Amino acid sequence: MMMMMMMMMRAYKLGRWFWVVGMHIMIIIIMLNGGLVVVVNCDAQTRLLNKGCSQFSVTDPSSFNSNLNLSFSDLQAQLRSNRRFATTIRIPVYAMVQCRNYMSTNDCLACYRVAQAQIRNCSAPTGPANGARVIYEGCFLRYESNPFFDETTRPGNTGICKNQTVSKAGAFNTSVGGMLLDLQIATPKIKGFFAATQKQVIGELNTTVHGVAQCAETITKTGCEECLKVAFQNLQGCVPDSGGSAVDAGCFLRYSDTAFFAANQTTILTPFLKNGGSSKNAAIIGGVAGGTGLFLLLLGFFFWFRRSRKSKAVTRGNILDATELQGPLNYHYKDLKSATKNFSEENKLGEGGFGDVYKGTLRNGKIVAVKKLAIAQSRRAKEEFESEVKLISNVHHRNLVRLLGCCSKGPELLLVYEFMPNSSLDKFLFGEKRGTLNWKQRYDIIMGTARGLAYLHEEFHVCIIHRDIKTSNILLDGDFYPRIADFGLARLLPEDRSHLSTRFAGTLGYTAPEYAIHGQLSEKADTYSYGVVVLEIISGQKSNEIKPDSAGEYLLERAWKLYENEKHLDLVDETLDRKDPHYEEENVKKVIEIALMCTQSSPIQRPTMSEVVALLKSKGSFEQRTLSRPVFIDVNQRTRAGSGADTSTSTASSNSNATVSISHYSGR
Repeated sequence: MMMMMMMMMRAYKLGRWFWVVGMHIMIIIIMLNGGLVVVVNCDAQTRLLNKGCSQFSVTDPSSFNSNLNLSFSDLQAQLRSNRRFATTIRIPVYAMVQCRNYMSTNDCLACYRVAQAQIRNCSAPTGPANGARVIYEGCFLRYESNPFFDETTRPGNTGICKNQTVSKAGAFNTSVGGMLLDLQIATPKIKGFFAATQKQVIGELNTTVHGVAQCAETITKTGCEECLKVAFQNLQGCVPDSGGSAVDAGCFLRYSDTAFFAANQTTILTPFLKNGGSSKNAAIIGGVAGGTGLFLLLLGFFFWFRRSRKSKAVTRGNILDATELQGPLNYHYKDLKSATKNFSEENKLGEGGFGDVYKGTLRNGKIVAVKKLAIAQSRRAKEEFESEVKLISNVHHRNLVRLLGCCSKGPELLLVYEFMPNSSLDKFLFGEKRGTLNWKQRYDIIMGTARGLAYLHEEFHVCIIHRDIKTSNILLDGDFYPRIADFGLARLLPEDRSHLSTRFAGTLGYTAPEYAIHGQLSEKADTYSYGVVVLEIISGQKSNEIKPDSAGEYLLERAWKLYENEKHLDLVDETLDRKDPHYEEENVKKVIEIALMCTQSSPIQRPTMSEVVALLKSKGSFEQRTLSRPVFIDVNQRTRAGSGADTSTSTASSNSNATVSISHYSGR
C-alpha cells in the first residue's frame, strides 16, 4: 500500500513538471509567432537626438576628469537601485541622468552606458570640455562645471522629426495635437513629472498614436509647464510626420504612430486635465464662489469708480496688485553673506548702475549671483522693492537672466540670480577675450537679445522697459547664448504705453536722444540701445571709442557714414574669419541695416523688437526703408542741442542711402 502511494506521488510530480515545461514551450511558440503582447520593454532606445559640447576647456584636466569619473559611477549606482533619475555633485562637476519611466532597469543602464561613451567624446579646442549633454530617445545625460539642475528651457531647444509622412494627415494631425496638448497640461500636475498615453486616430480603427512627456525632477511645477509649452510648440512643425521628439534642458516630449512603451505603462490623464471633485463639492464651491463673486463685483465697481475719478496714471503698485503673481524665494541675509564670503572683493563679479554683484555658493553647492542694490533703506523703498521683485520673479524667458529670489530683511536689499559662467558680452568684445566669438555666436547673441527684449515689451502681461541695454548687461551662459540682466529694476511703463518723463537710468552712448535729453521713455528707447549694441557686436568697437583711422568719429557716426557710402562691410571686426561658412556678406549687411534702422532719430521710425526679430529671421534681403540718420551721436556732449521747442526737418544727402533728420532738443 505504501509502495503504491509513493508511485502515485511520483506520477503527480512528473505530471506537474511536464505541465510546467509544456506551458513554457507554448509561451515561447506564441511569442515567436507574435501572438502575445509583451509588457516588458526590451529596447534601450539609443537613437541619438541631440548633442552639445562646451567650447571651453577645464583649467585642471586631471582633477576634473577624476571627479567626472566618480560622478558617472555615482549616477550608475543610483540607476542600479531601480531609479530612473539621478543627480550628483563632485565639485566642480555637476551631473544628471534621466531615463524614461517606462524603461526597465537593464534598458535604462544600457542607454546610460551608450550616453556615457558618447559624452566622453566631447572636447574643447585645448582639452576636455567643461560641460556636455547627450539626449537619446531613452535617456538624457549632462554634466557641467556649474549648477544647472533647475534649468528649464534654453536656446538650442528643438524638435526632431521622423521625416516620414502619414497617409491621412488631417485626422492624424488632430489626434496628435490633442494628445500632446493633454500631455503638456497634465504632466506638470503628476508626481514625478512623467506621463505616457495613447490615442486612437479619429476615423482610423487600426491607427493609434503614442506619446510621452517628462520633466526633470529637480525643476518646479511652473518650470515644467514652461518647458513643455516650448516643447509642444517645437513639435508643431513635425506633424504630419509619423513621429517626433522635442528636447530641452528640463523636459522631453515625444509622439509616434508606433508603440515605444508597453500598454500597461500608460497614465490616466483625465483627472489632471480638469478640476476634479464630487457634485456635492461642486455645489458647495459654486455657492461660495457665487457669493464671493457678487461681493468682488461690487468691490471691483467701487474701486473702478474711485480710480476713474483720478486723473493721474496708474502707479506701479496698482499694476502689480491687479495681477496674480507668485512671490520670489526669500533668502536669509546671513546665508547670502556666508555664500559670498561676506561680500568679499574676491567674490565680486562686477559693478553696475543698480549695485555690485557677487558670486555666491549656497549650502547645497548651487552657485548664484547676488546683487547688492544701491537703494536707500526706507519703508517705501522696501515696499517698492518687494513689489518689483514679485513681478521680476515671474518673468521667464530663455534670453533673460532668471531671478531666483531676494532678501529684504537685513541691512541691505539683495537679489539672487542664476549664475552665468561666461560673464558679460563686453568681456568678449573689448577685453582680453576679444576675437574669440565667431560670426554664428555673434548672430545668435544678436537674435537672442532681440527675442528677450520683444518678450519684455510685448509678451509679458505688463510692458517692461529695460532703459539700460548695453553689452555689460548682456550675460552669456555656458553655450554662449545671451541672457539680458537688470531688467525690471527701473519703473514700469504706465498703461497708456506712451512716453513718460522720469529719472534718467541709462548709459550715455547707448541712450536714445529723446530719453537722454527730455526723459521721454518708451519701448523705442530700448530699440535704440539695442541698435548700438548690435553695431558693437559687429564691429568690436565701443560706442564711445574713436578708432585711429575714423577721422575722429564715434561708432554710430562711423557706421552711418559707411552705410551711406555703401561700405557696410568696412565696419566688421577685423578679428572675424571671413572664410567661416556661417559668415555671409549679404546677411552681415542686412544685420547692419537693421541696427541702423533701430538708431533712427524719430522713435516712430524705429521698428518694434518683435519686428526686429522678424527681420532677422527673414531670408535674403527685406523691403528697404528710407533710414533717417540721427544727429545725437557724440557721447561727450558734442550734441547740437538748441533751445526752445522741438523742430525737425529732413533733407536727402547726395549719393546716400539715408536722409538726415535734424532735431533740436531742449535740455532737461
